[in-house]
Order: sequence, then structure tokens, then C-alpha cells
Amino acid sequence: MKKKLIISLLALASLGAGAQNLQKGDYGYLYCHMSGRGEWTAYALSRDGVHFHDLIDGDPVYNVEEMSKIEGGARDAFICRTSDGKGYLMVTTDMSNAKSRSWFNYGINLLKSDDLIHWTSTTFDFRRGPDIFCDPQSPDVYKDYSTIKRVWAPQIFWDPSYVWTDGTKGGYMIYYSLLNPAEDQYDRVFYSYADATFTRLTKPRLLVDWGYATIDADINYVPADGLYHMLIKKEGGTPGIFAATATKLTGLYKIKDENDYVKFEGNKKCEGCSAFQLVGDSTWRVAYIEYSSKPKRYRICQADEKLSNFHSPVTMEGVKHPQHGSFMRLTEEEYKRLQEWSDSIMRERAARHSGEKK
Repeated sequence: MKKKLIISLLALASLGAGAQNLQKGDYGYLYCHMSGRGEWTAYALSRDGVHFHDLIDGDPVYNVEEMSKIEGGARDAFICRTSDGKGYLMVTTDMSNAKSRSWFNYGINLLKSDDLIHWTSTTFDFRRGPDIFCDPQSPDVYKDYSTIKRVWAPQIFWDPSYVWTDGTKGGYMIYYSLLNPAEDQYDRVFYSYADATFTRLTKPRLLVDWGYATIDADINYVPADGLYHMLIKKEGGTPGIFAATATKLTGLYKIKDENDYVKFEGNKKCEGCSAFQLVGDSTWRVAYIEYSSKPKRYRICQADEKLSNFHSPVTMEGVKHPQHGSFMRLTEEEYKRLQEWSDSIMRERAARHSGEKK
């Protein structure tokens, strides 16, 4: 009986572990983030996951005007590998507060790359309604999509168990916050599925509704307890970054411990959380932006192997303008390719500047 129980638990763990983003590489780390000096995506590298340095001086890593077709701005970059490990995916909030002068936006960008340097994108403007989604037969969460005012902070989670209508298995769950003031009272977290081409998206489905605004969700599968853990900024009850857990990727997510949250910042406001693990370490790091201070501070705290007991916050050093972003492990080849790409651009700039001086 005991042997059967152990086998069953191992099988469950194996199934759970299948639904997660591919982790690969033990040489370094990529911090892919919105720049704190503009609405574009920037890169920074680290060998140890603690000390980082900017690539191309923190400038845009792709043409944001071309890749963000609604407002020409990109915020909240989240990056991961494709499920087969042969490419890379990114999602961003299509938004330019600098241009619109409002905290409204209308869609997200799905980007794909073979080398982390050259990207293609597909933009989804949610105001256009059901026509932009690939499952017209599915029910709609809104009567009128045209009044949507926020589509914020999308992230990606590979789900091998998702089944498409043609029987194809596997999809990328894209989850994000939505606000449609005509039909919503507050921001809620929804999810859609993208296919392997990363150009098709299903209609929104509700993921989290706790009776108050929730944004910036970050989901990780935690082997230590076999649960899906969602870090999220909640603005009701005790506001702050909290952890919720679920036995299934698509929920139901419940707050794990109302007393265990990122509370060591006092009354300072925090958002944009992103959890990651260092190579060979079963515990977790949790990054977030503390945006009440002037200047703002990008912080990284620690948590135990169950993504609980947040402690020991430090301010990120080495990145000039960190903001809401994500982390991905890199192989030696990937790390050196990105570094050489950055060095090459910086040499070209220096040569051009020297020529202009003459």
C-alpha cells in the first residue's frame, strides 16, 4: 500500500512538473525588463544572478515602434524559452504612457525569436473584440470589448495538457490583468492560450477575482510542494505582493498565508514581481519594483524552497534603470553571444562618435 502511494505521488509530481517553462543553462542569467527611463525592453546579464550589468547601455533591444503596433511602447517584459528549447518567447504590455498621458492601454504583444536578438511580433488589440481571437465558438467574457481600458503585464506558462479543437496538445497560457470599466468594477486576472506559432490567441477566461483589484501575477510551479504558486499585487484587504497557490495551473488560486507577504517595505508601494531560482539552489529569489521612493528601487528578496517566508531584501545593483521584468537562465553560448552583440554595438557607437568629433 505504501509503495503504491509513493508511486502515485511520484506520478503526480511528474505531471505537475510538465506544466512549467523550460529551464536550461547554468552559465548565467538574463534580466529582460522594461527600462526605467523609457517604455522599451532592455537586457542585463549576470553570471551569479546577483550582480548584473546592462547590455547596449540599457537601450532598446529591438525596434519598439515596429513591435508594439498599438501605442509604440512596451512595458513589463516577460521572457522564456519555447517548449522545445529551440527558441525564445516574450510578451509585453503594448502601452506608451509617455504619449497617451494616461494609464490606459488596449492590448499586448507576443514576440518570438531564434537568437534573443532578432524578434518578430504579433499585436492583439483587445478593443477589436472577438475577431482577434482564434476560437470564435467560445463564450465571451464581455458584451462589448471596445470599452476595455487596461490589458496589463502579460506572462507565459507552458501547459502540455491543453488541447486545441483539432486535437493538438500543448499551449502557452498567457495570463494578464484586464479592466473594462463599462462592465468591471476593478482589475481582474484573465488567461488565454497561444499556439506553437505564437501568433494565435484564444478568448480571455477568468483566472482570479477576489473582489478587489489584482495585477502583475507571476506563476511558478514549485516542486517542494507540488503546487502552482502565484505571486500577485493585491489592492484590497492588506495591499501588497502576496502568494496564492492552486493544485491546477488554471486555479482555483487562494492566498496561502495572509501574514506572509512582502511587508518589509513598510508603507512603500511594490509591484511587478518576478520569482526565479539560482542554479543549484532550491530556494527562491523574488524581484519587484518599489515605486514609492524617489528614485524608485528595484528590489530582490529571498524565499524558502516553498516560495514562502519572504526575507532579506536588497536593492539591485549594476543596472542603471531597472523596472518590471523577468529572469531567464542562460547557457555559456547564449551569454557570450549576447555579450558580443552588445560589445559590437558599443564599439560601433564609439567609432561613430569619434568620427563625428573629427
